[in-house]
Amino acid sequence: MFNVISILIGLVALLLAIPAFLPFLGWAYWLVIPIAVVGLVFGVFSSHRSGRNLNIIVILVGVGRLLLGGGIF
Repeated sequence: MFNVISILIGLVALLLAIPAFLPFLGWAYWLVIPIAVVGLVFGVFSSHRSGRNLNIIVILVGVGRLLLGGGIF
């Protein structure tokens, strides 16, 4: 059950991350990363790994994008 919740939260974070990848919308990752962290917490409590892995990927992409954009862009 935790895995399903983690996947759903990860998909929401991923859908929010897609427009944030555009130039000048990188600041939106400051909203996406905490959502993905909540999904990661649910994924840690699950016996399956797919939800956890999805949220880790969203977090890594978000952090990488923030690093490349200087935290704003």
